[in-house]
Amino acid sequence: MSEPYDLQTAVPYKIWGRDQIDAETIQQMERAVRLPIALRGALMADAHVGYGLPIGGVLATANAVIPYAVGVDIACRVRMTIFNASPRVIDEQRERLRQAIEDNTRFGEGATWETPQHHEVMDDPAWRDIPFARERRDLAWRQLGTSGAGNHFVEFGALTVWQKIDRIPPGSYLALLSHSGSRRFGFEAANHFTQIAKRLHEGRLPKDYLNLAWLELGREGDEYWAIMELAGRYASANHAVIHRRIADALRFEVLGSVENHHNFAWKETVDGMEAIVHRKGATPAGPGALGVIPGSMSAPGYIVRGKGSAEAINSAAHGAGRQMSRGEAIRRFSWEEVDRKLDQERIDLISAGLDEVPYAYKDIHRVMEAQADLVEPLAEFQPRIVKMAPDKSRRGGRSGKQGKKGRRR
Repeated sequence: MSEPYDLQTAVPYKIWGRDQIDAETIQQMERAVRLPIALRGALMADAHVGYGLPIGGVLATANAVIPYAVGVDIACRVRMTIFNASPRVIDEQRERLRQAIEDNTRFGEGATWETPQHHEVMDDPAWRDIPFARERRDLAWRQLGTSGAGNHFVEFGALTVWQKIDRIPPGSYLALLSHSGSRRFGFEAANHFTQIAKRLHEGRLPKDYLNLAWLELGREGDEYWAIMELAGRYASANHAVIHRRIADALRFEVLGSVENHHNFAWKETVDGMEAIVHRKGATPAGPGALGVIPGSMSAPGYIVRGKGSAEAINSAAHGAGRQMSRGEAIRRFSWEEVDRKLDQERIDLISAGLDEVPYAYKDIHRVMEAQADLVEPLAEFQPRIVKMAPDKSRRGGRSGKQGKKGRRR
């Protein structure tokens, strides 16, 4: 049997917003930076516990990719479409906007369209050339243009642009924001290749390190890398279909869009050498890079421009970040108190799980303050009409039922 890895030496890493991050999350990051393949790390202000690498963790490695450091939803991403319309239409045409979301989205782990949606990504030769992908193409096609459960959403909101974004001048606009990933395809790929990685390092990694098992590029990692990149193209297409359907339904002129992955790995230069940069729940924030950082169903999100911090490995937070587990949120809160908050803040919630209520998340303003050296905010997005996967909990809650004041919760 091979000798256990030496895990005593940590590579450099920095934490943003340390006072907002729990000890277990920091311990996860401490393990990651002790891997023999690690080159540099960073922990974002929205960080919380994940599988292996924390969500909000960034890790640069030498010629190796860690499936669980990419995440179980490969290429989870956000996309914002900005319309040539005033946010006043949210109140003036509320029912029309809500119906556009209802008619043109599907939510949940098993959500599919009866008639597969069209997008050129399904003609990608990788679906044919890689057996793992070929076996899952049909389901992936049926799920194209759908959203998952948990924190995935599609929402309309008011966008206030402070600085020109491409060709979009300062002003107030109607915008559409979505958050989803590579659906069942990415989930199965993450788990399949993690099991391969664990077997390769069995006996050499302690139990609490196993979710950080890696695959070497040039060897077993090449198939995973090809699948990950396909999942990235698929996730981007997934959002493109959702936005195309809703834009076609509304027939508002589209001024532009901003989008980015936040569960992915990239080949980049770190400290003068080529590295594999894992951003698990972290936004690429290289010099001038545009990205979207959402808040919660009631808190604002931001379009940002990256400042290119080497210490942060050109990264930033990907959202507000959870401050409590899903189970704790369900135990602590009721829809009655959540409804009061949403009514006060003029949020029309079509459906969601109780585990996704605003109280479950950190203060997005504090997160943004903690990373002022990483990104420059260019615009603020305030959610107004929100849809997430319906609440299936027997503990109560809303699931598309008629709520107070004629709203559907």
